[in-house]
Amino acid sequence: MKSTTWMFTLLLVASVTPLRAQIRWPEGKIAAVALTYDDALGSQLQYAVPQLGAAGFKGTFFLDGDISPADMRRWRDVQRAGHELGNHSLFHACPRDLLPKRTQYYTENYDVSRLLDEIAVMNDVLFGIDGQESRTFSVPCSQTIVGGTDYTEALQRSGLVKYVRNGGDQFNSVISSVERPDPFVVPSWGPLDGPDGRQLAAYVERVTKARGLGVFQFQGVGGD
Repeated sequence: MKSTTWMFTLLLVASVTPLRAQIRWPEGKIAAVALTYDDALGSQLQYAVPQLGAAGFKGTFFLDGDISPADMRRWRDVQRAGHELGNHSLFHACPRDLLPKRTQYYTENYDVSRLLDEIAVMNDVLFGIDGQESRTFSVPCSQTIVGGTDYTEALQRSGLVKYVRNGGDQFNSVISSVERPDPFVVPSWGPLDGPDGRQLAAYVERVTKARGLGVFQFQGVGGD
């Protein structure tokens, strides 16, 4: 399947099964784990992309607007290698208390219209990189409140993206049945505190036991 739609297609598999049923996986598979990476970081190009290639895996890389022309060419090569480029908004606005050292782009200073405009512009930037029109989205800082309003429903109505990955933790971010999946509220676990391989493997085992879908949310890999 096309690299820009593989994440969304996984969720679509769940949406066509009967209510209260377990996810029906194709080709005898029993579970899936998605590898996603935020912020278009240099370490992802240096380490994550080659590691994925060596393992035969594909990942989703959510880019924001802080990328140089040289990096745009590198990300184009990443997409051509079969990985997905997703939208992480133009300026990655976050609540002030999460990124207090920033001097601008706080969600407290936004409204829904401004945030949607930035997502639309980032879609155009990404089109210039990979030529794709169908796009997925990662919520910056896993916070959907801007100016006191949740923008999730407005984003769904806008038609700008088809899938929204949010945050979560290693215990409550496993989708195991169609009662929970909503392509605009997809949980993920961001292992930000330096977990070792055993913790990562335990999450995969939890997803497998649930016969469900799990999503890793990575940032820097070996740096950044």
